[in-house]
Amino acid sequence: MADLTQEEWAEQLAQDENAVILDVRTEEEVEDGYIPNALNIDIYKGQGFLDEVEQLDKSKNYYVYCRSGARSAQACTLMNQLGFENTHNLLGGFMNWEGDVIEE
Repeated sequence: MADLTQEEWAEQLAQDENAVILDVRTEEEVEDGYIPNALNIDIYKGQGFLDEVEQLDKSKNYYVYCRSGARSAQACTLMNQLGFENTHNLLGGFMNWEGDVIEE
């Protein structure tokens, strides 16, 4: 897992053709806005989270975020244990995100 600042995360993401953005927040949090093209799997689902993540393509590079960076770090660790090699945690999370946001 790599902890990336906002700038590093956005820069690497822009250059990564094999990227998947993963939002591990709750549905309620996602309704307040999310990063474009993000896939949402709520880490609070516990086993449900693990089951859904297991279905993902392990050859992709995952850019993971939550509200503040704590849950996404936990998600990256879990994903690494499941065999995902490339996970990137967004330091500061969505609270500090200055890039594009989609609000419903």
